[in-house]
Amino acid sequence: MAKSGRKVRIFSALEVANICGVVNQTAINWIRSGHLKAFTTPGGQYRVYAEDLSAFLEKRGMRIPDEVVKVIKNDVEWETLIIIDDDHELNDILKRWFEKKLDNYTIIQAFDGFEAGKQLSTAKPGFILLDIGLPGIDGYELCKRIKEDPNFGQPFVIIITGIEIPEHKKVLLQEWADAFLVKPLNFNQLTGIIKDLEQSINAVPVQ
Repeated sequence: MAKSGRKVRIFSALEVANICGVVNQTAINWIRSGHLKAFTTPGGQYRVYAEDLSAFLEKRGMRIPDEVVKVIKNDVEWETLIIIDDDHELNDILKRWFEKKLDNYTIIQAFDGFEAGKQLSTAKPGFILLDIGLPGIDGYELCKRIKEDPNFGQPFVIIITGIEIPEHKKVLLQEWADAFLVKPLNFNQLTGIIKDLEQSINAVPVQ
């Protein structure tokens, strides 16, 4: 898996300046004023994590360079899978299933949109099993956001739903989702999809 040996990419103030098209002192001023989150090395040099640089650029409406997006894309916990479904029984059954079939994975759960957002931001799961019928949340919009927001790291999204609407399925698969399954789920098929998607992870270079 790509997670093994993965390094965390950190940018210097000079690299930040070059990415943003400003002089080094401007980047340092952003850091000192608290606008750009950073930490200081034992030698007194500023360092910025890719996620913090991306958030800084996004907040100011600046283009996020492909280099930064690529770094964030690789900074995903590929051996973590989240199950987002408000059906507690199915959610629990899936968790137990994956813990047996994907024993090298960390399996986490979310039962509503709020909990899902929190888990996605903190755990950075590489695989997302998403029920688009969550109450109080637009599952289609959530799927779109997950795929388009670089802060999520471009994980794989597998849609599960109790109702198949052909036009919705077509849009999701063309634009955002990596797979689409209708309930009742075939657990073996679902596991096979995840294992197939794993193959493309191995081709992603570790930064």
